[in-house]
Amino acid sequence: MSGLCGVVHFDGTRVERAALRAMAAALAFRGPDGSGLHVETSAGLAHAELRTDPGAPAGPQPMSLDGQSWIVADARVDAQSELRRSLAANGREGVDTCGDAALILHAWHAWGEDCVRHLIGDFAFAIWDGARRRLFCARDHFGVKQFFFARTGNRLVFSNTLDSVRAHAGVPATLDDLALADFLLFGHGLDAGATGFEAIRRLPPAGWLVASEHEFRTGTYWEPSPDQSVRYRHAGDYAERLRELLQLAVDDRVRSDRVAVQMSGGLDSTTLAALARRSLSARGRPFDLRAHTIVYDQLLPDEERRFSTLAAGAIGLPVRHHSGDTNLLYERFDRYAGRFPAPFHGPDLIVGYDALRGAAAHARVMLTGYDGDALLSESPRPYWRELWRQRRLHTLMASVTRHAIRRRRMWPSRPAAGPAEAPEFPAWIRADLVERLGLRERWRRFHGAVPETRELRPRAHQAIDEIRRTTLLFDQYDPGVTGLALECRHPFLDLRVVEFCLSLPPEPCCIDKAVLREAAKGLLPDEIRLRPKTPMAGWAGERMLQQPGARWIDDFEPVPGLDRYVERRSIPPVWGAARPLAAWRDLRPLTLNHWLPSQQRSCIPLEEAHHEIA
Repeated sequence: MSGLCGVVHFDGTRVERAALRAMAAALAFRGPDGSGLHVETSAGLAHAELRTDPGAPAGPQPMSLDGQSWIVADARVDAQSELRRSLAANGREGVDTCGDAALILHAWHAWGEDCVRHLIGDFAFAIWDGARRRLFCARDHFGVKQFFFARTGNRLVFSNTLDSVRAHAGVPATLDDLALADFLLFGHGLDAGATGFEAIRRLPPAGWLVASEHEFRTGTYWEPSPDQSVRYRHAGDYAERLRELLQLAVDDRVRSDRVAVQMSGGLDSTTLAALARRSLSARGRPFDLRAHTIVYDQLLPDEERRFSTLAAGAIGLPVRHHSGDTNLLYERFDRYAGRFPAPFHGPDLIVGYDALRGAAAHARVMLTGYDGDALLSESPRPYWRELWRQRRLHTLMASVTRHAIRRRRMWPSRPAAGPAEAPEFPAWIRADLVERLGLRERWRRFHGAVPETRELRPRAHQAIDEIRRTTLLFDQYDPGVTGLALECRHPFLDLRVVEFCLSLPPEPCCIDKAVLREAAKGLLPDEIRLRPKTPMAGWAGERMLQQPGARWIDDFEPVPGLDRYVERRSIPPVWGAARPLAAWRDLRPLTLNHWLPSQQRSCIPLEEAHHEIA
């Protein structure tokens, strides 16, 4: 979660140290372990260091290998042995013991802009080539790390922290009306590069940027591959390979001896917790691994306390349960809502925030189980259609028969056909905004679009596409929002794991996570490993909307500026509403109401915001 920022004047004018120091001050909370600045005449870089791996080589940043090209990075580079071998084969010296940022810089010296095609892990970085007066920046495949930039005239301002970019006096604070309208319409932006500000953009996942006096280019370096099936002779080989890759992903993410796990009582996160314990135990030195679980004992029926306790006991780690029973909608929300790059619709977010804060009290790294559900749960129907199209009838009959025996029925059941709630264009969006931005047509295009389908793994590809298109998931974990010295890592989104999972045959591997259940043998008790996927008996947000403590929502007072987007009197009552999904959508103006004030005044220092949240 280290902080980085920089300013480049491509017209050669001098970068003011005071401006760079103001930007660095806005991200200082991210780096309690060190800081550094490098300023040339027309370029300046700054870094704030957080060490999540105390025993690993690091080196101060900004960093240079030749005195001309400099890097600032917030990075964890995975599969380092393979990368070091490739770099050595390309004539790079001194790569055996260098740290993550130096590895990236070596890769850039070896392969130029193509260096990102040789990197896996979570990273955001900027490299200033002083000899050619050229800037190269990039972000990891799934957008776990943030990278914001503002281009104003011949100046480029950048950081992995939004407040750092905003701290530069040359960056306009004008709000992006279309981005905010998208939030009100859809609950998230449709442009992966947008923020809530016109002048501030962010690199999309797998995004890169090249800038100099005479060029400005952006693009992406990776897309999920079309369906490519892997075939093993023995069925057990799929599970063995998945377990091997997950162990590698966990090993790369568990470099510290103090680690937290965001662990439910389900299959995904408990498997990762067990693998993390194996990884730490293999080092032969003391470690501190703890689980954190959100539970509900009264608000709605929930078995997470029982199953997470069972899993923690079997794995051998302590678990702390964070109860959401007494939390209220929008509780303490105004203390961190404005930290999001754009409005984030999380009225019940405080439950998760308290769990993150509990983890940060003892660790700087937290593992999550996102998103094993999407990667490893699929219907066999698309697979069978493809086998039929290819006239692979023997394989088709074997697959259908195997499915029938295991599931005790010939065909997979379809989802229950119920009356889908038709989307309604919000009546509370201002008519002049609708007209000016063409929002009704935007609404029709969005809801009328036919999603691209992939022959074998439509659900998994859709999930990956949504992660890369909206980038909202990782905003809520980002230290720039939480103010916590905690880096959240997601082993299921390791590139090696994702590409392998996308290549698995849906039947039998991805029916009810069969391949993961097999891979978890010996790691988890069967009561956890074979536990059916059962959703909560209810939805916490809906229950919170029914509580007496939520009655105030219908009477909220609009802040200055909300009337630019919303007709307050047209918002229907939501407390106790009979249609909770519609009511949840009607809460979006209130979420915007919390976000706007912090964008219209100087930001609260993050350490103060953190104290006030606590």
